[in-house]
Amino acid sequence: MSEPVGTDRVLARLRDDRQGVLERLATLLAARSVSTDPAYAEGMAAARALLLERLAAAGFANVRLLQAGGHPAVYGEWLGAPGQPTMLVYGHYDVQPPDPAELWRSPPFEATMREGRLYARGASDDKGPSSIAIETLAAFLAVEGRLPVNVKILLEGEEEIGSATLGAILDGNRELLAADAVLSADGGRWRADIPSIAVGSRGIAALEFTVTTAVKDLHSGRYGGVVPNALHVAARLLASLHDADGTPAVEGFLDGVAEPSAAERAALAAIPFDDAGYYADLGTAPAGEPGYGTLERLWYRPTIDANGLWGGYTGAGGKTVIPNAAHAKLSMRLVPGQDPAAVTAAVVRHLERHCPPGAKLSVRTGHPSAAYLVPGDHPLLLAAEAALRETTGREPLRVRNGATLPLSDIVHGRLGIDTVMFSFSTADEDFHAPNEFIRLSAFDDGFAAWVALLRKLGGQGAEAWRR
Repeated sequence: MSEPVGTDRVLARLRDDRQGVLERLATLLAARSVSTDPAYAEGMAAARALLLERLAAAGFANVRLLQAGGHPAVYGEWLGAPGQPTMLVYGHYDVQPPDPAELWRSPPFEATMREGRLYARGASDDKGPSSIAIETLAAFLAVEGRLPVNVKILLEGEEEIGSATLGAILDGNRELLAADAVLSADGGRWRADIPSIAVGSRGIAALEFTVTTAVKDLHSGRYGGVVPNALHVAARLLASLHDADGTPAVEGFLDGVAEPSAAERAALAAIPFDDAGYYADLGTAPAGEPGYGTLERLWYRPTIDANGLWGGYTGAGGKTVIPNAAHAKLSMRLVPGQDPAAVTAAVVRHLERHCPPGAKLSVRTGHPSAAYLVPGDHPLLLAAEAALRETTGREPLRVRNGATLPLSDIVHGRLGIDTVMFSFSTADEDFHAPNEFIRLSAFDDGFAAWVALLRKLGGQGAEAWRR
């Protein structure tokens, strides 16, 4: 049974040590752990060292790195609760690049407090939420000398690059990482003022293509109008991916995609959502596949998006050339029923079919991940909802995450266990953008909910997990 929130000794310790938590988080945020760029290797190593030290100091055993050829994951365990379930607690220490740096109001790797918010790259995705989980576990060990359940911690270093070697890490450590479920500190919540839990996330597939139209850049006066322009070709290829109304035009792209059911549409309608305000805050207007509302497009429909297009001269002033090469990056967000490999193949076929004479196309694909839905009756999901109900006094909404959590699909396929997202970052906190932040209130909300959830899990016993 959970102790009343106001008298819980573990929660009291977390509240008393709030400044210490924020100081340790600031040190972790200062580690420039950008996984996609080798120039940040020193920052990645610094973040790992801090996490190894913190887990060991908190009382976790077998603290070490798990490696499979990419950025290592940080691991630790506490297995002193016989007869209780084992949770694989997940987070990630890698972050997105800070670019464009000039748009930050404060240095991206320097934790800065402003108006009840903590600003830094990784504050919301995912060092802040991961710290909530780690600090809660550490507080249990400090106050009670034990955890309510067995815990294995896995802090990944490649989430922001599609969890490139996570599958290999899981394959090489099946026994070590065996658990009843994954409790993820990554994933985010819908709104800070409405209790919610994300029960699904979209998958992802990505590729980069290059169009080459000549052996070198050409003078736009001497060759303009008589040779193809690689940038024009690439732009037309990107435009061909959708009909004029926004419907995906790639043959086979929508194979396997189901329409939202009547029950799902009713559940969406019950979610408080200011459609006009959503777009006003973004300074834009609705777009995308016609015939669907904003939340339907965000959670239930797949997308094809250009993430970057470049070629030719992009420096100051002008340079009158016809580029001989142009490059583009694409990502596809996927929904249940779609096979990432089949979707990628369909998009590549479309590009090849639409590439004109005089242009050569080359494609490089990324690391795909399928969409994921946690079973609606999963004991960890039900316990998480009960914890939110207890700590907020409100019934939590079940929502979906339009982004991708590669772990969920990978761990389900490799270890056969499900994932529940229990993160206290919020969708509007500018992760992946300049001025990323996390609300300081997320620590209060997160500590209370994590304490309540761990106590509830400890009251279940392992037999409740034999599904």
